[in-house]
Parts: sequence; structure tokens; C-alpha cells
Amino acid sequence: MSMQWTHVRLLVDDYAGCYAFYRDVLGFKPHFDGEDSVYAEFETGEITFSLYKRDMMDAAIGVPHHSGRGEDRVLLWLRVENVDEATIALQTKGVTFVTPPTDRPQWGLRTAHFRDPDGNLIEIGHDIPIGQG
Repeated sequence: MSMQWTHVRLLVDDYAGCYAFYRDVLGFKPHFDGEDSVYAEFETGEITFSLYKRDMMDAAIGVPHHSGRGEDRVLLWLRVENVDEATIALQTKGVTFVTPPTDRPQWGLRTAHFRDPDGNLIEIGHDIPIGQG
């Protein structure tokens, strides 16, 4: 059996807000469907990133979800050239950061964290030498 990871589908309650956020704030180009739909795909590189209305997936699997809002179960990680510059650019678009740009030498990264309109945690980062800050 062979498997290949091709998609990350984020199940959201606030579909319209998230669609606008990923398109307008983060700048991902929509590849499939739109703002008034229940499903959309965005061009993000090798992996397809998509949004899907959570209640539609609940109906598809026949099980209602249990609210996980505020309980981080997934983190979306985005590589940027410069965390500080990206933080400033995102703040001008109204993004509020959970953590400011921070060197994490034990991870070999400089990171900052924020949330999308549905509360999903997003980390931006760039590499730094491991063990240096």
C-alpha cells in the first residue's frame, strides 16, 4: 500500500471569514470555488490547502463534531523569508498576534503566532542556527 499526502482540509465554522482571511490577508490565490460556497482550494505550493464548512463534513460522516475551539489540535506552519517583516505586514492587515517574533534556538527557528477567524493557530517562521538566538 502506498500513500501520498496531497491535501490539508481545514474544517471551519466561519467559512466566509476564513475564506476572506486566507485569500486577502495571507494572499493565497483561490484555485477552486469561492466565498459563497462551502468548499474552496487555494494555491499554496505542493500541498493543496482547502476550507470546508464543518457542518457539511459532519453530515458526510454522520457524526456531529465536538467543539474544539480554543483547544489547539492543529497548527498551520508557514515559512516566510523574515518573520519580523511578515509580522508587520500582517498587522497592517488587521492580524493580532498571540506571540511576537521570538527566537527559538532549540527549534532552529524564529517564529510568531496568530489565529484565523475560526480560531485556528498559525505559526510563521524562518530558520535560525540551532542553539543560537
